[in-house]
Amino acid sequence: MTAGDTGTTGSGPLSAADAADLFQPLAGEQGLIVAVSGGPDSVALLALLAEWTGRGAGPTLRAVTIDHGLRPEAAAEALAVGRLCAGLGVAHGIRRWRGERPEAGIQEKARAARYALLAEEARACGASAIVTAHTLDDQAETVLMRMAAGSGLTGLAGMAPRAVLHGLVLSRPLLGVPKSRLVATCEARGLAFLRDPSNEDPRFARVRWRRMLPGLAEQGLTAERLGRLSRRLARADEALDAQAARALATLAAGGEAGERWFDFARLCREPEEIVIRALALALAAAQDSEAEAGAPLRLARLEDCALGLIGAACEGRALRRTLGGFRLSLAGDGMLTLRREGERRRGVRPATA
Repeated sequence: MTAGDTGTTGSGPLSAADAADLFQPLAGEQGLIVAVSGGPDSVALLALLAEWTGRGAGPTLRAVTIDHGLRPEAAAEALAVGRLCAGLGVAHGIRRWRGERPEAGIQEKARAARYALLAEEARACGASAIVTAHTLDDQAETVLMRMAAGSGLTGLAGMAPRAVLHGLVLSRPLLGVPKSRLVATCEARGLAFLRDPSNEDPRFARVRWRRMLPGLAEQGLTAERLGRLSRRLARADEALDAQAARALATLAAGGEAGERWFDFARLCREPEEIVIRALALALAAAQDSEAEAGAPLRLARLEDCALGLIGAACEGRALRRTLGGFRLSLAGDGMLTLRREGERRRGVRPATA
């Protein structure tokens, strides 16, 4: 059952029964790290998790606040979260982002640093999962932003309710819950929360998209419908990946040190989407390290490479391309060989057949 299937898109505060349904997938974890910024979403999540785990229904709980050092108020806000946690009987820690701040892409860099610090805290205390307070509204914004960026099916599926990050579970149990219900939860419980002024700063793309949501909702494109779209696309994405994996597994294939090959011509009997995904899976399997495997291929380059190879295979001609740190050599008989490029990682470029 996904978050959107629990009936949590109604109105009013979340009940203990709502929370129990949302948190049930977390019951088997060794320990939870909940990210708490002090805003209404994370404060509501903290309170609901504290109540749930306090009844012996779940694993141990520890709250962590990340001080990015981007605003002078951040340190005091982190201490305020600590006092809130003390009142709820939840252990709390503060992690600070140190080092240079980039001039561009500050939100993206801060997000990456935040997850890295949360993972460090989880490993330090033996927790197996990180829990964040992403909401239905956040999901709707993400889908719109990725749509505008030209994302493919995987990107348009939005954020996953459950994923793996830095070797840990990343859980977003509130992904089907409107932000308004979390604000109502805080108000019903008398919980004070903070408001980050950067969430209203139009310099950031997410804030601009957030401001568009009410107008889109008037035309029927509500956060609920965008959330439903993301879940449907996630189902389709999962099914296509499974079909691609099955198709790849049926091919004549082999390999030795530094090389892998398989019958690409036979793979081309599948629909183009399956061929593209199977090629991505083959490249991922050929990676030598978790760091390499975690670096996603740019969809446009993957598609360009795959479609070029499909055309060549159908005509029975040889072709060479590079993609994801590998040289791809298609022989006239349709066998495709993947060879590592070494330190060169230039994506896709045409080469002489």
